[in-house]
Amino acid sequence: MFTSCVASTIRSWVVDQSAIEPEYVDLERLCGWMDLQGLGSGILEDVVLLAGGTQNILLRFTRSGRAYVLRRPPRHLRNNSNETMRREARVLAAVAATDVPHPRFIAGCAETDVIGASFYLMEPVDGFNATTGLPEPHLSSPEMRHAMGLSMVEGAAALGAVDYRAVGLEGFGKPEGYLERQVARWQSHLDGYTKFDGYPGPKIPGLDRVARWLDDNRPDTFDAGIIHGDFHLANVMFCCDKPELAAIVDWELSTIGDPLLDLGWLLATWHDPDEPLAGSIVVTPWSGFPRPAELIACYAERSTRDLAAIDWYVVLACYKLGIILEGTHARACAGKADKSTGDVLHATTVGLFERALSRIGAA
Repeated sequence: MFTSCVASTIRSWVVDQSAIEPEYVDLERLCGWMDLQGLGSGILEDVVLLAGGTQNILLRFTRSGRAYVLRRPPRHLRNNSNETMRREARVLAAVAATDVPHPRFIAGCAETDVIGASFYLMEPVDGFNATTGLPEPHLSSPEMRHAMGLSMVEGAAALGAVDYRAVGLEGFGKPEGYLERQVARWQSHLDGYTKFDGYPGPKIPGLDRVARWLDDNRPDTFDAGIIHGDFHLANVMFCCDKPELAAIVDWELSTIGDPLLDLGWLLATWHDPDEPLAGSIVVTPWSGFPRPAELIACYAERSTRDLAAIDWYVVLACYKLGIILEGTHARACAGKADKSTGDVLHATTVGLFERALSRIGAA
């Protein structure tokens, strides 16, 4: 997303239309599609290719005086890339009438014949990503940073409170047996990495112990709802002049499941001075941000969900995220991803499993 208040901290560049490769976005065909949707007229102006922490492509532009952000899958599509875009568009359209902070959906194209992939248009977010740098007054105020952390929990609780059926997301996921499927599903993902030549297999201390504990201690029931699926500090934007969330972004893992996993995910990636984690998401300066116990207490105040088993959700988040990150390490071993990045993400996976084992011991 593009941010106006700390634009200098975001890796983006302004380009003219001729500099955008058609393989990314064919601007002429995009204009034709927008004509059919009644979305302005004429050429696209102020075109900005946004770069950040995502493999997806983001393009910001204006047309007929209105600002847009286009989101499409990466240039080299994976098997589910187009379906992921369609799902993102669907969930953003569904939460439009709720109080969940999110980028406002404008229009989507499920077909791939316009620009070579499914895509959607949304409104730019006037805000900043804290992991790229803090503006004033957030930079100088520990109180503001404390409120920023709590606002993330409020956003997660608001999303979990949405009635997914009432907003048209029936069939968006399979809540029946959601928790029961998790360990086997992600173990299958991990097993699938053996297809990469050069990958020595998952050298992850505690892998089997964590999986067994999750199966043995799984909650019996849960209240199904919308989950973001990748809820952490790098996937939210904050308002420029206050500590509130401007938007939760990057909805590619969203589904219908147990919303407590979003809280668990936040805790699994949250910097805790008492429990350092390699690769945890840290904002500088960190002083003032809430401790994990405060995040849990804040959620409890804003939700009727039972948090007695919150350690289980943190462990599941560590397990799931660790396996996802290990995939990049496996691809790096096969020369399909940057080796240094793969090494860093493998170390993060090991750290996540160490955090999971620590939670198991405490539980």
